[in-house]
Amino acid sequence: MRFTRFRTRGLAVVCLVGAMLATACGGGGSSSGGESSGPVELRFSWWGNNDRAAITQKALDAFQAANPNIKVKGEFTDFNGYFDRLATQVAGGDAPDVITLGGAYPREYGDRGALLDLSTVGDVLKTDKLGEAALGNGNFNNVQYGVPTGVNAIGLVINPELFEKAGVELPDEDTWTWDDFKRIAKDLAKKLPKGSYAINDPTRTDTLDLFARQRGEGLYTPDGKVGISEQTLVDWWKMTLELRDAGATPPASMTAELITQPAPEQSLMGRGLSAMQFDWSNLLGQLRKASGADLRIIRAPGESAGKQPGLWLQASQLYTINARTEHPKEAAKLIDFLVNDPEAGKIILNDRGVSANSDVRAAVTPLLAKEDTGQVEYIDRLAPKAGPPLVIGPAGSADAWRISDRINGEVLFDRMRPEQGAAEFVKQVGQAIQQ
Repeated sequence: MRFTRFRTRGLAVVCLVGAMLATACGGGGSSSGGESSGPVELRFSWWGNNDRAAITQKALDAFQAANPNIKVKGEFTDFNGYFDRLATQVAGGDAPDVITLGGAYPREYGDRGALLDLSTVGDVLKTDKLGEAALGNGNFNNVQYGVPTGVNAIGLVINPELFEKAGVELPDEDTWTWDDFKRIAKDLAKKLPKGSYAINDPTRTDTLDLFARQRGEGLYTPDGKVGISEQTLVDWWKMTLELRDAGATPPASMTAELITQPAPEQSLMGRGLSAMQFDWSNLLGQLRKASGADLRIIRAPGESAGKQPGLWLQASQLYTINARTEHPKEAAKLIDFLVNDPEAGKIILNDRGVSANSDVRAAVTPLLAKEDTGQVEYIDRLAPKAGPPLVIGPAGSADAWRISDRINGEVLFDRMRPEQGAAEFVKQVGQAIQQ
């Protein structure tokens, strides 16, 4: 599963959040907003495996040692079962005080009043060092419902060894354009050995969003409609067909096979057969391990030439607070520790993404394995140059990647012209989100 693909169960959220609003959660009625004078117990939920649970518990132990009046009970399950369980808890009026969310869930829960407006606990939960670009992931309708556990970003992973073998100069991430990208890809295609490619086919919803954002568009509009224009899609597919015809990307049959093998070690980059690959910064370490090469990640082409930068900082996950918690201040204190305290950062490291707090990043970086430092360096370079926060897709948008893969296959196999593919993409995504 691609890092940002949250296959949301929107209907369950819509139906069950209503029950939450009618029922006090986290143990009872609302509080007056002040910290409790006696002992407090918080419930904190997240998804992940046993390794993450052990790391998280160490961080919670450190928090409780510093705040002996607050006991934190952790609750976790695997990703596939997490949101169903949370929906059931919400429906039964038994949701945790601090809730980890991701994908479209913060918007869906927040829009229905199920999450606390974090400005009400701003005296405890400090966000001034997290950065506007990162905070935008948890801000909907000008209300801050969540703060990022950490961030990652899409970029272009490159294999310098293949560039050197081909005698092709590495691009300048601050100045290169999409025309430069095409020229470099074609040059690589001519000089790389047979069986290697300049880049895998780059079409996915993430890259379409990036390409559209540079033009002042985006996959979705803030009011929940399709935002990408047919002309932008046509221009994209004309470019990818040009790369296919030049041998810079694999033939359509290989691309169709590769999309069924999403693991880093199965990708062309992971197998050492591609000089470039669009991917998420959090996967750089895995790609390095798989390929055995000193891979790097750089900014996408066109960032300095468009209407605005297209790259964005993506929250790996978001910490949110149950709107009905009896202990909002204590919940805020826990989140503040997890995202702003260097000691917590040294325990969690990059388990929940690269810290959005630059002070925490600086404390964590010396402790990281070599293969994991590249993503931190990339976030450091990108943060001051990132574009506006991503517009999170509305309910139904989780189907967009399937639509993209399906139509892209039709275009690559020449069963659809780019113009037909563009019209179908806009139509089908519009139907999925019930535009």
